[in-house]
Amino acid sequence: MPYPKNTDAGKATTSTEAAGVPVQPSFPELEREVLDYWAKDGTFEASVQAREAGEKGSNEYVFYDGPPFANGLPHYGHLLTGYVKDVVPRYQTMRGRRVERRFGWDCHGLPAEVEAEKQLGIKHKNEIERMGIAAFNDACRSSVLRYTREWQDYVTRQARWVDFANDYKTLDLDYMESVMWAFKTLWDKGLIYEGFRVLWYCWRCETPLSNTETKMDDVYLDRQDPAVTVGLTVTSDDKRLDGVRALVWTTTPWTLPSNLAAAVHPDVRYVVVRGQDGQRYLLAEARVAAYARELGENPEVLAAFTGRELAGTRYVPVFDFFAGQQPNAHQVLLADYVTTEDGTGIVHIAPAYGEEDKEVTDAAGIEVVTPVDERGVFDSQVPPYEGMQVFEANPHIIADLKKRGVVLRHETYDHAYPHCWRCESPLIQRAVSSWFVAVTKFRDRMVELNKQINWVPGHIRDGQFGKWLENARDWSISRNRFWGSPIPVWKSDDPKYPRVDVYGSLDELARDFGVRPEDLHRPMIDQLTRPNPDDPTGKSMMRRVPEVLDCWFESGSMPFAQVHYPFENAEWFEHHYPGDFIVEYNGQTRGWFYTLHVLATALFDRPAFRNCIAHGIVLGDDGQKMSKSRKNYPDVNEVFNRDGSDAMRWFLMSSPILRGGDLIVTERGIRDAVRQAVLPLWNSYYFLVLYANAEGIEGRFRTDSQHVLDRYILAKTHELVTDVQAQLDALDLAGACQTVREFLEVLTNWYVRRSRDRFWAGEQDAVDTLHTVLEVTCRVAAPLLPLTTEAVWRGLTGGRSVHLTDWPTAEELPSDAALVGAMDRVRQVCSAASALRKANKLRVRLPLRKLLIAAEDVERLAPFADIVRSEVNVKQVELTTDVAAHGAFQVAVNARVAGPRLGKDVQRAIKAVKAGQWSELPGGGIVADGVELREEEIERRLVSTDPGAAGALPGNSGLVVLDTEVTPELAAEGLARDVIRVVQQARRDAGLEITDRIALTVQAPDEVRSAVQAHEEFVRGETLSQQVSYGTVDGGFAGSVGDGLDVRVAVTKIT
Repeated sequence: MPYPKNTDAGKATTSTEAAGVPVQPSFPELEREVLDYWAKDGTFEASVQAREAGEKGSNEYVFYDGPPFANGLPHYGHLLTGYVKDVVPRYQTMRGRRVERRFGWDCHGLPAEVEAEKQLGIKHKNEIERMGIAAFNDACRSSVLRYTREWQDYVTRQARWVDFANDYKTLDLDYMESVMWAFKTLWDKGLIYEGFRVLWYCWRCETPLSNTETKMDDVYLDRQDPAVTVGLTVTSDDKRLDGVRALVWTTTPWTLPSNLAAAVHPDVRYVVVRGQDGQRYLLAEARVAAYARELGENPEVLAAFTGRELAGTRYVPVFDFFAGQQPNAHQVLLADYVTTEDGTGIVHIAPAYGEEDKEVTDAAGIEVVTPVDERGVFDSQVPPYEGMQVFEANPHIIADLKKRGVVLRHETYDHAYPHCWRCESPLIQRAVSSWFVAVTKFRDRMVELNKQINWVPGHIRDGQFGKWLENARDWSISRNRFWGSPIPVWKSDDPKYPRVDVYGSLDELARDFGVRPEDLHRPMIDQLTRPNPDDPTGKSMMRRVPEVLDCWFESGSMPFAQVHYPFENAEWFEHHYPGDFIVEYNGQTRGWFYTLHVLATALFDRPAFRNCIAHGIVLGDDGQKMSKSRKNYPDVNEVFNRDGSDAMRWFLMSSPILRGGDLIVTERGIRDAVRQAVLPLWNSYYFLVLYANAEGIEGRFRTDSQHVLDRYILAKTHELVTDVQAQLDALDLAGACQTVREFLEVLTNWYVRRSRDRFWAGEQDAVDTLHTVLEVTCRVAAPLLPLTTEAVWRGLTGGRSVHLTDWPTAEELPSDAALVGAMDRVRQVCSAASALRKANKLRVRLPLRKLLIAAEDVERLAPFADIVRSEVNVKQVELTTDVAAHGAFQVAVNARVAGPRLGKDVQRAIKAVKAGQWSELPGGGIVADGVELREEEIERRLVSTDPGAAGALPGNSGLVVLDTEVTPELAAEGLARDVIRVVQQARRDAGLEITDRIALTVQAPDEVRSAVQAHEEFVRGETLSQQVSYGTVDGGFAGSVGDGLDVRVAVTKIT
């Protein structure tokens, strides 16, 4: 039967539509047809079921799909990650593995709560408490799954296969019970504790945040804050210090009312200087110059001390709200974190609002004071500012300090400052009670287990992720919020009878409370109370602590919680953990990758995943973060409708972003993907269909043709299979794309073009070979171009789906490395010669007299001299091994590039190179008079001794010399060839079939007419012209030949 062989394709035959295969299809429309076919056929489900799981899952490839929040629409980051999540499972399925692709939804946490607050018009946490936790959580429940339909449509359109029907949600009871088990297990291991620590705190959301959340991208935003330098009046028996003002600098004036100490570095030198106002000031010697405006250019130094000598020095606080309450407060303490990079070298300490500060005061026996409430508002402990939000209080505090005459400098400070990752409010540090995972207890083991993970790119392991692990701190996992998995801890409400109960299952709750919960969310879970068994009076009750878990704890629980481990699927989990593959952007080294690794180490003493791609960030076309307001990126749906999903997939998968770099998304880049991959594959398929159907022949899978071009492309396809397999095994998706792209270039611009005459003649070997190569190529490219390859493969074979086939094996195709190497060398020669033509403005169709090839390996080109002659369009090809007889390569030092690295040695190298005293280095570059120069630091120039145009072969492995003299005979033949091109285009424009015979009329200048007449037989054969006449053409088809000569031709079909 003719192509296409799939029965659902059209069969109409026109000049631009070979049996239903258009020469320029609408790829978006073609993709939609494939998607519809998959939906009706159940292709995805069949691809999973076709692979056996194996004993205890030994044949399964375990893929973890990082769950998105469904209360927002997907963006380019999801698109990129989604493509990778599709490519790898498709490939592994073709390799014979069973790959379940269960979709999941992140439902809890601040993202959901903030979105619900926006929908409800809520601004503060107390409004939630007034409306009721139940009502608010109902709103969160509705919000988190608001866009599931849009997500499914989006994921489906990008041709990503996932199992939506068997999805999991972090709000499901089973999932939450597994999370509860994880908490209890960590508690039993002594890895969870409640502590009072200074944490970054969102006063708008009224909850602390973890280090993970404050190190995410876009958390640090530019902000202007007031910075003040304030003097603390010293009281000392040492007259050199008594009455001196110790200068402290702060960008958080609102913390000064809570000041309890000052810190100096023990080894820094501090000086007392007399200011221009006559006042004595104490600050680090290294910072005196920074205060020249206030202190003078060279202030008098009255005394000097080391920081260690200042320890214990007392001072009078600038505010007296907490004066005299603690015997150890308001003195100078020693701290190694103090620097002289900015400020004064003396740090003001308000321990409730600085993590390192609190550590110092804890050691000194100073208890924190907390005059700022949960909303970031001053309370009654500081009456002048009571009711003021801390940032709003800054100007009032500064004004009061100025009235007291203690402000030396007041300025504006521009800096990057952490903001809440969801509500974008500026954070504060605040001492709060929180529940922690004691990460520092097993941090070293996390570092060890990380060595077992294969990271792509590799430097992530010991770099970005490894460094984060080495410096990991205890993880704050509790949030003072409402919508999330509950902290499963119950405490006695009477401190006289203390008791703590931690629960890890619904059965345990039912055992103690007599009720098995059907919902673990607040407020239902909060209603579970019971008498304290340790209280003989029977009056105190066990009540749950009010906090919920950080949603990142739930995300990190995903591998086991999605299958309700350990309550179900315990044996299955043991054989499916760690997972084989995950992917997200590299910022997740501090997010999901990290939380997965923490819980895997603590709970199971193993890594959570074996392989991980950590890709870069997608940027807008201006190099900035993608922004709706800036409109700096192409709309995804517009791209889908204009260029198709495969084009987008190829653009993203072939880019440096999968090797850790960032990627600027442009419309041009996406369109280039069509040109690089989608069109070459389709054009080769169209070419086969056009010529095979014209001759009424059918291709079949065959690899035994003896024609040299067939043998070459088959062997080249063998290399395609092995190379792409190795790259995809190594998760080098960009490398695999590059290999496929280079192969398609060879297929279309070498094999197909060089074999056109054979297809014209209906040669079966050529048809069978191209059929075979395309079938294998479709299987190789299927994970990278799933929609286009499906359409082509089904058209070629009539089979159900390319995605139900096995990955091609190397044994399916002949291997011939020698032939591939020789033919690739031929292509290099032809490319170099073509470049010389272009540089000398010599048309491709203009024949030239001779091409000389000089190279040491020229003998292997001899069998292919006719191919070179035809391809380069020369009358003669001369081969020689004597490179020196025809030219030489000279080297020059690029001083501008080499200078910064080599310094004075660059002149020595230049002198040696000019004298010829240099030699090649094995790995590239040269050495000249002992100075090594990298390849980019030198310029290589070919100097030819022959007339004509000369060019170097790659790696300066030889040269080609093209005779550029054009004789009248060559010029005439060139004009005839140009006319053939005009006629061929006229045939296409007229809608003629490739086998139609024609009568040809040519209207042209005498020079062109004479050239066509001299080569008329050649013109007749190339254009299927049974009659050729010369004269005036009315209408017809216009063209240009030679150097801009106008011609007009008429073509008439002969029936």
